Amino acid sequence: MNNDIQAARKQLYHDMQTMHLAPLWESLHNLVPRQPTPPYQAALWRFDQILPHLMRAGDLITAEEAVRRVLVLENPSLPGNSSITQSLYAGLQLILPGEVAPAHRHTQAALRFIVHGKGAYTAVDGERTTMHPGDFIITPSWTWHDHGNPGDQPVVWLDGLDIPMLRFFDGGFAENGDEAMQQVARPEGYSAAAYGNNLAPVRNLHSGRSSPLFSYPYARTRETLESVRRSAALDQWQGHKLRFVNPLTGGSPMPTIGACMQLLPAGFKGLPQRSTDGTVYSVVEGCGSAIIGGQRFNFTPCDTFVVPSWATLSFEAPEDVVLFSFSDRPVQEAMGIHREAFLSQ
Repeated sequence: MNNDIQAARKQLYHDMQTMHLAPLWESLHNLVPRQPTPPYQAALWRFDQILPHLMRAGDLITAEEAVRRVLVLENPSLPGNSSITQSLYAGLQLILPGEVAPAHRHTQAALRFIVHGKGAYTAVDGERTTMHPGDFIITPSWTWHDHGNPGDQPVVWLDGLDIPMLRFFDGGFAENGDEAMQQVARPEGYSAAAYGNNLAPVRNLHSGRSSPLFSYPYARTRETLESVRRSAALDQWQGHKLRFVNPLTGGSPMPTIGACMQLLPAGFKGLPQRSTDGTVYSVVEGCGSAIIGGQRFNFTPCDTFVVPSWATLSFEAPEDVVLFSFSDRPVQEAMGIHREAFLSQ
């Protein structure tokens, strides 16, 4: 390049800065890449290493004082952002026997996936559900919710929220309740009875875009996976994978977060796949490996790992493995930008 032209360009860029202008041609390839180049990385968090820190936190700060006693799973490439992917937050929450995490609500949608212990409850808009390992529970946007533990053992669950997404849109609101526990308005199991058996009230009073069924018990999910194992062909990439649905619409339980459960039978060696939705996994049963972008992550029950957008992913399962996962796929599908690829090797 001619030195005079180069110097003139440099002066142009300098002069434009005072007017808060920038040349697109200098950054176009980064803004419009040929394929996703996520600024976060694949990572795995081992539950047996995290639990001692959670219990120490339980000794040092009460659930009421903390509001939510959570250790955030921060992506190693996004320190300080409270993000596990660009659009999603994840953390492990502890509630001890006798504690109550006080009622509040916020525009951020949340899910709870029970990892360890049983006997605690979550209440969502006036209905409680008792927690068991493997249960998938949703807290839709702007619904009142509190948690309590009348049992005799600590309970830990994985929180998944769309916090970074709402932060991007500057759409976050929150409100604390007047009482620590919201008033229970419906008996436990009401939502499951009304909406969980391929039936719905004729005079359906449920409004909003989220599922009226807010608790998806693991016992039923596991039974369904076994039925699918017996009756359906094994997918070479995903094993037997099912998505959780809103029974009224067939869509995802919440507009911004989708969730799945999959069974990898013993001896499974999956082919590689790719997807634009960065995905968070929680190991429910079994030990195995996830090969992410060529890097092997060996997992055990209760571990959490993240797969970046468009990274190649394949699984190996020397024994039966069950995996829960969640991602921002519903948003990408609504925008018409979701892509996936199933590779031959």
